[in-house]
Amino acid sequence: MEANRRQTLAMLGALMAATVSPKGLAHTSHARPNILFVLMDNLGYGELGVYGGGELRGAPTPRIDRLAAEGMRLTNFNVEAQCTPSRSAILTGRFAIRSGTHSVPLPGSVDGLTQWEITLAETLSDAGYATGAFGKWHLGSSQGRLPNDQGFDEWYGIPRTTDESMFPSQPGARAAGIPFMHIMEGRKGEQSRELEVYDLDQRRRIDQEITRRTTDFMERAVRSGKPFYAYVPFTLVHVPALPSQDFAGHTGNGDFADCLAEMDANVGQLLDKIDSLGIRDNTIVVFTSDNGPDPTFPSQGSSGPWSGYYFTHMEGSLRTPFIIRWPGHVPAGRTSNEIVHSVDTFTTFATIAGARIPQDRAIDGVDQTAFLEGRTDTSARQGFPVFVADRMEAVKWKNWKLAFYEQERDWWSAPTKLGVPKIYDLLNDPKEEYGATLTPNGWVGGPMMKIVADFEASLKRYPPIAPGTPDPYSPPKTQ
Repeated sequence: MEANRRQTLAMLGALMAATVSPKGLAHTSHARPNILFVLMDNLGYGELGVYGGGELRGAPTPRIDRLAAEGMRLTNFNVEAQCTPSRSAILTGRFAIRSGTHSVPLPGSVDGLTQWEITLAETLSDAGYATGAFGKWHLGSSQGRLPNDQGFDEWYGIPRTTDESMFPSQPGARAAGIPFMHIMEGRKGEQSRELEVYDLDQRRRIDQEITRRTTDFMERAVRSGKPFYAYVPFTLVHVPALPSQDFAGHTGNGDFADCLAEMDANVGQLLDKIDSLGIRDNTIVVFTSDNGPDPTFPSQGSSGPWSGYYFTHMEGSLRTPFIIRWPGHVPAGRTSNEIVHSVDTFTTFATIAGARIPQDRAIDGVDQTAFLEGRTDTSARQGFPVFVADRMEAVKWKNWKLAFYEQERDWWSAPTKLGVPKIYDLLNDPKEEYGATLTPNGWVGGPMMKIVADFEASLKRYPPIAPGTPDPYSPPKTQ
């Protein structure tokens, strides 16, 4: 009897040890997969090898290309036209026009999401996830609006944007006593604290530190027995595109190509860590970008087969790479040109995790689980309104675009509203060179204008939050 009891206790002890070991954990939280969401900054559609770039852009991207071969690659993944609205859409599942985050804020203004907004980190945290953000936030830079105030257990990075790394080297800014942006870190329930000034030296170092802290977070989460959500908005390849010292001169093709090589290596480190922790089969990995490329030489990016750069309604602004890997769920080696929007990632991952999706507000994201898992070839979305700042400049539906404003291939000039909208056939006219009026394809106006009408009706039911709205915010009663 005593021997049987000792044998039973030994078996229980072995079982308990397995549940806290990395390889054991891979089988204990199958219903709630880990999520590693890698978001690059201003990475154009045409940079990666698997999207037609790689060596043509001066830097092969073997690790990310392999990730695509192991998962699914989208060729019609759409984002918002600027950094702040895209990040808002990803984290809230709401088009940024709703949240007062439709434009990149100027330094010194009231910026970011109100505390009333519910982020994916908040809903996953409520579902038992460990949550961490490492990189560029750009959704609020004051205490109360930083990542640890919006559902993340911990964070490290910059509150605004990499443009500001250039300010400390400007004699006029130093002489004027301008307060420079700092790298920050924080934990849930505490105030975030400032670390180093984010200058050009730190600009070169930060993505390596983001990688280090992300791998550490994943390891700690696995050892704690909790599924994790690691949101990793890297700072590369935003202007100034400067590589770390380890990658400076690496390609022989200049700083931008060196940054692409460093980006690929950093992603490779994250993937290697997932493998070493034994959690590959139970981890969703996403690689994407917040918007199209910057038009500013020498940090000018590539839009691949499309025209235009960020801050416009052109395809080069809206389409970014999107790769997702989830072994045993997402079929490997699959490519699709079905329309998906960044807001869909909120609803899809919340659904997969069994987390709560808010019911008291407009949620624009749709659940794409069946599509991503290959149970259907058709996206759950056929189109969406295209906003640039607070202007609805176009609408996309299937392989068509209806533009209400004249084209801007960069963002230096004010947009001109068209007297008659133009229709673009994106299959036969990917460069958007041959916009036509209603003849002969005016039939597409019906479903497109229905998207517009439905969205405008939802704005009346759920009035948008004005930019700069302070906390506390309470929404007006819905009509």
